[in-house]
Amino acid sequence: MIKRIVAIVFIFVCTTIAWMILGTSIFIRTNNAGSVLTSRVASTWGAQQEQKPLTVNYSRQEPKTVEVEENGKSVAKTQWTDVPVFVPLDSSRINADLHVDYRQKGLLWYSTYKVAFAGTYTFRNPTGQQQNFSIQLPLPAKQAVYDGLEISLDGNALPLDFGGTHVSARGQVAPNAQGTVGVSYRSQGMDNWSYTFSSGDEVSRIKDFHLLVKTDFGGFDFPENSLSPTEKRATASGWELKWDYQNLVSGFNIAVKMPQKLQPGPLAGRISYFAPVSLFFFFFLIFVLTTLRGIDLHPMNYFFLACAFFAFHLLLAYLCDHISIHAAFAISSAVSIFLVVSYLRLVVNLRFALREAALTQFIYLVLFSYAFFFEGFTGLAVTIGAIVTLFVVMQMTGKINWSEKFARKEVLKTPA
Repeated sequence: MIKRIVAIVFIFVCTTIAWMILGTSIFIRTNNAGSVLTSRVASTWGAQQEQKPLTVNYSRQEPKTVEVEENGKSVAKTQWTDVPVFVPLDSSRINADLHVDYRQKGLLWYSTYKVAFAGTYTFRNPTGQQQNFSIQLPLPAKQAVYDGLEISLDGNALPLDFGGTHVSARGQVAPNAQGTVGVSYRSQGMDNWSYTFSSGDEVSRIKDFHLLVKTDFGGFDFPENSLSPTEKRATASGWELKWDYQNLVSGFNIAVKMPQKLQPGPLAGRISYFAPVSLFFFFFLIFVLTTLRGIDLHPMNYFFLACAFFAFHLLLAYLCDHISIHAAFAISSAVSIFLVVSYLRLVVNLRFALREAALTQFIYLVLFSYAFFFEGFTGLAVTIGAIVTLFVVMQMTGKINWSEKFARKEVLKTPA
């Protein structure tokens, strides 16, 4: 009996090593392809977007002393140069409608989205004469497509000039008058959408700021070092998120992280790493049941059962590339259970294969692995399953004399 247990443990250890290799290969495939696929998705759809406030300035001539050379001598002369004077924004009214639109590449899902941006900004001409103002809107991403991009001043659309990372326009405002700038565009991005007041560790002051983000989805998150909404309201199709500030001084920015889909690659890798736990419970219960019922299972039988378990994870790892993870999980489960049942019906009998073996495999392979679909509950599910298993086995074997049971097996094996 001791030799048999040692042989079963050896099979378990070897299968565990195979699972570690499979899980590692899945993560390597996922990580190696991830950086390449991320850039491909960004190039075809759009990168994450970071919208900054527009800037408004006018030019003022100021004298500047320069050294020039005349007749071989250096002479100081005064030249008048145009110096940009930036004026602060008095108010900002911004709307951003977000629509999530997932894309799958290989073993990963990418949280791509569409955004409809519209903003109204006001500023004042601080001079007593009409000024020609330059309005610059930083583009939120280089790798992006912009449709319907418009900038208007006091309701009049302005001609646009594109400067690579920004778009600019020019318009006139009367002396000491208020100007109202309208901005709108439609675009696409990935993972995060943010509105940043400053770059780096700078602290910014923003007056009369109001941002409304509408989503047609839930499950979003707010990244670290970002401002939480001042108000949230659920709607029929999603959420309305508001940031309202009258006089904000902060180094934080506003950001919304798109909901993440279940990632097939990392999920299959985690399930593979967890597989030895499932096999341990299965081997343990099968060993107890066969010992109690006097069924003789050779270590080679355990070897083929371990192979049937490994087939589940191997098939899942490569099938989830081509179909949904849920469908891949269902097919892999059915294949693995079929292998075990069809094998044990020949080794023992159909009743044992269908009732004891199939049920045990369904609980410890299928249900335990499916717990990974519910993030945060996997450990609890395994703990409950382990406690229930321990209780059942203790009740089944509480009156068993194991010394006698093992001794009887050794006697039965002794040749006459």
